[in-house]
Amino acid sequence: MPATTLSPVDLAVIAVYLVVVVAIGLVVARRTHSGSDLFLAGRRLGWAPIGLSLFASNISSTTLVGLSGAAYTWGIAVSNYEWMAGIVLVFFAVFFIPYYLNARISTVPEFLERRFDRRTRLYFSGLTLFSNIVVDTAGTLFAGAMVLAVFFPQLDLFTACLGLALVAGVYTAAGGLAAVVYTDVLQAVVLLVGSCLVAWLSFAQLDFSWATLVAATPPEKLSLMLPLDDPNLPWLGTLVGVPILGFYFWCTNQFIVQRILGARSIAHARWGALFAGFLKLPVLYIMVLPGVMAGVFLPGLDNGDAVFPTLVTQLLPVGLAGLVMASLLAAIMSSIDSTLNAAAALVTMDFVRPEQRGWTARRIAWTGRGFIVLFMLLAAVISPLIANFQGLFHYLQSALAYLVPPVAVVFVLGLFWRRATATGAFATLLGGHVVSAVLFGLSLGGMLTLHFTIVAGLSALASALIFVVANRHGASPAAAQVAQFTFHWQTTQRDPALAWWQDYRLHSAILLALTAVVVIAHW
Repeated sequence: MPATTLSPVDLAVIAVYLVVVVAIGLVVARRTHSGSDLFLAGRRLGWAPIGLSLFASNISSTTLVGLSGAAYTWGIAVSNYEWMAGIVLVFFAVFFIPYYLNARISTVPEFLERRFDRRTRLYFSGLTLFSNIVVDTAGTLFAGAMVLAVFFPQLDLFTACLGLALVAGVYTAAGGLAAVVYTDVLQAVVLLVGSCLVAWLSFAQLDFSWATLVAATPPEKLSLMLPLDDPNLPWLGTLVGVPILGFYFWCTNQFIVQRILGARSIAHARWGALFAGFLKLPVLYIMVLPGVMAGVFLPGLDNGDAVFPTLVTQLLPVGLAGLVMASLLAAIMSSIDSTLNAAAALVTMDFVRPEQRGWTARRIAWTGRGFIVLFMLLAAVISPLIANFQGLFHYLQSALAYLVPPVAVVFVLGLFWRRATATGAFATLLGGHVVSAVLFGLSLGGMLTLHFTIVAGLSALASALIFVVANRHGASPAAAQVAQFTFHWQTTQRDPALAWWQDYRLHSAILLALTAVVVIAHW
């Protein structure tokens, strides 16, 4: 990867930015006294911080570094993960959010215990914990280390990963979810401003001519839907696999849903989720397309993951380059802080269960802080191993494709199928992951050549069949479980206390319409 340098002014901007972020976290720490404060921000979050924090945490793990690199290599179809998020978030806001909030749960796995039983909760909690540390946090630390390597080539991966983990870990352990969310608000704004600057200056390299980009770029790089045999993201994978991955990420992943659980009301939770969906729509234009444009005026880069930092240092003037690089580091940290806090919440609330032990609120908070530090160090050790994979984005998505389909099936059938039993749910998690393990083994052995998104669809289908078969042998769910944790149409009604323009259904319809426009325009 080519090395480059930042001016002293740029480095000063980055340093000041990092100090401000840590300072915000430490100030918020003064209001963090209990487990509820640490993990759920006291359930006081409004819709705007929720939406900005959802956006910042998601962007950091796959975009800028991962998406820009993938776009540079094979085109805009990688943004299918982005616009699909809007559709998934509408589904989440309409159907799942009211059940999560009414249940007053602290973790997503706790919902499975309410709907099914404790063994299902612990299984999913362990799986989410593994995903948060090995996939999410480690992947994001690696992305940050790749960025630092561009400017400090003498810095080894472990040192870079540990440094990033320490910065994010300090304010996360101190201030908990509130610190995560309010630093994410700043980070989201800087992310958007920085990305817009890079996109504008990249387009300026082409004289603001779309025709120039089209003439110099292979047609498949400017198409969202690729042929069935495409090795990167075939159209069938977009339709059957990407929604499954998106459902897991947005609707069941603790480090994302934790913000929803911290909302002050169902209305604010829904508005926040839909706001994040609106923020995802411009990603194609301000974060993905610059990677494609770079293929025209920066050809021949050895590593696609170096595209974004290279654009920053070659296009932006002194000072602005530092600000945008700070936004990139902000993107990295906003995911690290989220996953660390979520992992600590899972262990503390699902496995330690301090409330049943009679622990004080202060002891719960300090236990959570201890787990944050532990997971910070663990992720820093694991992250350098990602260098053995084809690329950051490939690592993140292919890992999830084998882990999450059974989870998606259990949540969807659990909510919409009143007769779904605890036996069926647990058998689906076990059997579905056996199927995933077999498919993964066949893939490693070269006997299965399907794209991982199609594999995710096959695994989900197999998991659904397992659920239907196993459900015949389980005891019927209790009446209270059916009444409180399965879908009924009353949950989709508008709150009469709100004006028509505050109706989440109206917002959902607008978001779906705008998504359709983007997809049709770039089909």
